[in-house]
Amino acid sequence: METSSQTDKQLYTDIFKSIDFEKIIDHPNILIAANFWEDERYRAAKVCYRFMRYIDDLVDNYKSEHITIDAGEKTRLEAEVSRWIKSVMTATDFVQASDEMRELVETVQKFHIPVWPLEAFAKSMIYDIYNDGFASLQAFKDYAAGASVAPAAIFVHLCGLKKVNGEYQAPDFDVRNAAESCAIFSYLVHIIRDFVKDHTHNLNYFPNDLMVKNNLDRQNLLQMAQGAPITYGFRCMIAELYNEADRYRVKTLEIIREIKPLVEPRSELSLEIIFALYTMVFDRIDIKHGTFTTAELNPTAAEIKQRVWDVIEKF
Repeated sequence: METSSQTDKQLYTDIFKSIDFEKIIDHPNILIAANFWEDERYRAAKVCYRFMRYIDDLVDNYKSEHITIDAGEKTRLEAEVSRWIKSVMTATDFVQASDEMRELVETVQKFHIPVWPLEAFAKSMIYDIYNDGFASLQAFKDYAAGASVAPAAIFVHLCGLKKVNGEYQAPDFDVRNAAESCAIFSYLVHIIRDFVKDHTHNLNYFPNDLMVKNNLDRQNLLQMAQGAPITYGFRCMIAELYNEADRYRVKTLEIIREIKPLVEPRSELSLEIIFALYTMVFDRIDIKHGTFTTAELNPTAAEIKQRVWDVIEKF
């Protein structure tokens, strides 16, 4: 007779085999981890992240194509971001809404997704419209409280939901507190990993105070992104960001240990997987000898697949 743990292992194995790791492009870590939830909760994650990706791309794609944004375009982009967020939070114009908007509003309502992550996300996107970079590391972390904490909070919220008599109930822990360290860790890893992609698309997420401190500017960062030798100052800046990321990595591990007893087994596994995948990128950062290229810092689909399987086996 099969035990419960054997049945669970077979379920996780079947889900693992169903994932096409080659095709997961946007928010790969989040969607890989969310695959291990039941189908409707996984669909909720996809709906929410598709929406946030749309808003994020709305701003980033414009900045990638234009070195500066004139006042009229800033106003237009802000209005567009605000319109979408307001539509979700208030369900305005619901009758005339697109199928995508209707699905999003229904998802927010059904899964009791709180308003604050969407507000924080909108705030960070509007910051992007009016600003080009960050004055300090603290300013970057404040920004990350929207740009990254919002998707992290929705992931943690969906993780923490419990289904009772066919209805979802809110998590038994403080989602905002649980998500913050996870998000800042992942976002610091993200800006190091995407150094080449960002700087070749007119985007910079490195704090100005660290750049000045290490004799860096947008021009020499672009040159390095295009293949120029990595300078000692760049390595020093990355070392500071890496050490900051490590502090939040340790905090994230502590938080996962705290909330794991409060979530269902499939959600517990998803927390282990997403942490392992971000740690996988973190471990690839070679401050002393690295070239910080996309190929060097991005694990291949095969490597990601193997890491997920390793987590399942240990779980």
